[in-house]
Amino acid sequence: MMADTKTVLRLLKTARGQLDGIIKMVEDDRYCIDISQQVMATEAILNRTNKEILAAHLKHCVQEAASPEERNQKIEEFVQTLGRILK
Repeated sequence: MMADTKTVLRLLKTARGQLDGIIKMVEDDRYCIDISQQVMATEAILNRTNKEILAAHLKHCVQEAASPEERNQKIEEFVQTLGRILK
């Protein structure tokens, strides 16, 4: 992975902490809207993490592909991934 590992790990650990908090909120029968807001906050962090990873993929993996065929394959993988994100 070419993304900044420290940044990605920090974001993922933050999301993990938020998920633990959401689980506790559900167990404690907290207010639905409060839980939903925390779920959205966690989704935002995961989306930011994915953006970091995909940006690094474009900047490094695609750009540094050894051949035009390999570059086209990596671009196609990116397009498919983007399609799943935007689904």
